[in-house]
Amino acid sequence: MVKTKILIIDDDRLIRWSLRQKLSAWSHDVIEEETGEAGLRRAHEETPDLVLLDMKLPDGRGTDFLDEIRKNWPDLPVIMITAFGVIEDAVTAMRRGAYDFVTKPFDDPKLQSTLQHALEAAALKRKIAAYREIDEKKFSPGPFIGGTPVMLRILDMIRRVAESETAIVLLQGESGTGKDLAAQTIHAWSRRKGAPFLAINCSAIPETLLESELFGYEKGAFTDAKKQKRGLVELADEGTLFLDEIGSLGLALQAKLLRFLETNTFKRVGGLRDVEVDLRVIAATNHDLESLCREEKFRKDLFYRLNVCPIELPPLAQRRDDILPLVRQFIDQYNRKFNKTIGGLEPAAERILLAYSWPGNVRELKNAVERAMIFEDGPLISAGHLPIRTEPREAPAGPSTEPLSLPDAEKQMIARVLRETNGNVSRAALILGISRDTLRYKMKKLKDEKAL
Repeated sequence: MVKTKILIIDDDRLIRWSLRQKLSAWSHDVIEEETGEAGLRRAHEETPDLVLLDMKLPDGRGTDFLDEIRKNWPDLPVIMITAFGVIEDAVTAMRRGAYDFVTKPFDDPKLQSTLQHALEAAALKRKIAAYREIDEKKFSPGPFIGGTPVMLRILDMIRRVAESETAIVLLQGESGTGKDLAAQTIHAWSRRKGAPFLAINCSAIPETLLESELFGYEKGAFTDAKKQKRGLVELADEGTLFLDEIGSLGLALQAKLLRFLETNTFKRVGGLRDVEVDLRVIAATNHDLESLCREEKFRKDLFYRLNVCPIELPPLAQRRDDILPLVRQFIDQYNRKFNKTIGGLEPAAERILLAYSWPGNVRELKNAVERAMIFEDGPLISAGHLPIRTEPREAPAGPSTEPLSLPDAEKQMIARVLRETNGNVSRAALILGISRDTLRYKMKKLKDEKAL
């Protein structure tokens, strides 16, 4: 565990000694200086996580050095030290950017609590800044490239929704149509783009844990709740929360989500106080929510609340003119990733891609291009390196009772993909365009043949 580093700037040697003993006992690393100028130099050298700054120093007032710290390290929390009963200057310092103040003699529980809250607040700021940086670097609306009328309409809807103040958006469409990227596009084109974009797949987390992930919990809410935890709803404040696979939510959690959507408030698990936030919620599903409502698996009132601004993303089969522009984008992406210079598609490969029905939509297309790029050594992707022909291959329902000897080309392909993915079966299956069970079955056959 990485220790936090705290800089003490105080000219009283006894105070510094006392603080060092306490902070070291609380598992902090401590550095110290007795003047403001020396403290600023030490901050440049050591990059502390927090500063304890005395109000009165031999070479100036603490507030003057506070201004210097704020100018050089805007996110570095500073806690002012002042004498008991003389807090006017400390209050002024807080107005000028100090996080809080503590008084001498120190109240140990109060001091420890103040330090903890300041460090947590700074960590949260760093996390949000990291999310912003990731959003800016990774976001690209590329999968929506194309000039088909259906995509032009979708892009127009996405832009209008992004620019509006609507707080709830519902994305519907088959698996692999790009609902997650549509959500990122809405966020990136909105006034919220400078705030966090956080996403969670509701089907990937057990129901018992999902509420805590969304809404957080209070210390002592359950056995392992050693301290308070903020959930994604709170961390996404002023930004966007993307709830993928919303149709998999249990009915009890649906009721809590509905209350949050209607009031913009929630309670942490084990909490009594309402927490208010301002964020946009984008929900996505590849299920027919109306059918789930009829089957009483999804609340009608929640569906109506989500369905204020629905956007239906079309399958790739309905936007065939976008296939080749998407392929060119993916080739550029994997040229950079694999350090290759492949220039495009051979005519036969182009015909195959245009004739295929793409039941897995853009995700399947991207995986097909990735696999072809792994194996292609020539200047263009050839038809032989594509994982499809003209119709999607059916994965076997279960292990065959017939003996199977895999062709040499398939053996080499499976072995190469497994090497490229460091043995990750799930990733290799995606690249090969087959199910994990099918890949495991083929791997077993290869081991039996001593070819793997």
